[in-house]
Amino acid sequence: PPFLVSLNLCFFLTVTHSLRYFYTASSGISDFPSYMSVGFVDDVQISYCDSRTNRNIPKQEWMKEVSSEHPRYWEEETDTCLDKQQTFKLNIEFAKQRFNQTGGVHVYQQMYGCEWDDETGEVKGYDQIGYDGEDFIVLDLRTRSWIAPVQEAVTSKNKWNSDIFVASPESFYLTLMCPEWLKKYLSYGRRTLMRTDLPSVSILQKSSSSPISCFATGFYPNRAEMFWRKDGAEIHDGVEKGEILPNNDGTFQMSVDLNLPSSEDWTKYECVFQLSGIERDVITPLEKTKISTNEGNTLKLRFVFFTLLHGFLTDFIFGKQKSRQ
Repeated sequence: PPFLVSLNLCFFLTVTHSLRYFYTASSGISDFPSYMSVGFVDDVQISYCDSRTNRNIPKQEWMKEVSSEHPRYWEEETDTCLDKQQTFKLNIEFAKQRFNQTGGVHVYQQMYGCEWDDETGEVKGYDQIGYDGEDFIVLDLRTRSWIAPVQEAVTSKNKWNSDIFVASPESFYLTLMCPEWLKKYLSYGRRTLMRTDLPSVSILQKSSSSPISCFATGFYPNRAEMFWRKDGAEIHDGVEKGEILPNNDGTFQMSVDLNLPSSEDWTKYECVFQLSGIERDVITPLEKTKISTNEGNTLKLRFVFFTLLHGFLTDFIFGKQKSRQ
């Protein structure tokens, strides 16, 4: 089993917190809300509203504490949901006209929020709008101007850039108001959001000729790193890192694969997991006798299937939008 070794602090893992909102309008999808809004603090869902409920609700018990300080908070959040719902219905129709589309399935999205480093105080904001899974128009906070990655968005870019009342309020909220609300939410959910959970780590291999996968699951927060070492030194050749993915219990999982010839001395290799806020690394030596294989194991095959399904749904719903650093 994995064991813990005391090492120096992992200074490369900065303590960055985030507040993000995803707004999604869709057309041509039956049995699916035409509008959804979802809020996240450090990738933990805090709020939800859609065109069926028409009500913004807290998704964490500690988010209910906001009402004690701001009695009309959830009422105002619901009003925002209803206003954006109408705006997004118009926006998706405008986008369809820009792309000369009449039917089919279409999705219009906005990712909006900020990041705050509680060590350096650095703040980064982002406002990205996407259409059908691709970037449509993006706010560059450094220049306070809009960027159009596609020709169909140039008209909007020119219009918004000529109006000082568009980019300036956005910049004010994203760099000042957003981090203040983020700090407030962090204080409400401190016990949940500021905790640290170490993972269980397994070494997996689908077959004797497949890459060796070091798989960690059940850790929190998602500020983590994992890599392979040989003779105590980190290696990069033959290594492929996977993304950090959420589990349904609010924790996270990740893996890192290693292509290793059978002729190699496997005893020289070990998998290292590092978690922000924890001074010790989780080190798992590579031992052939302790490798779990997927061959003949339907449970692990189901896990792989649902992991792939989760990735597909995430790409579809959120349009592969990621914050630009």
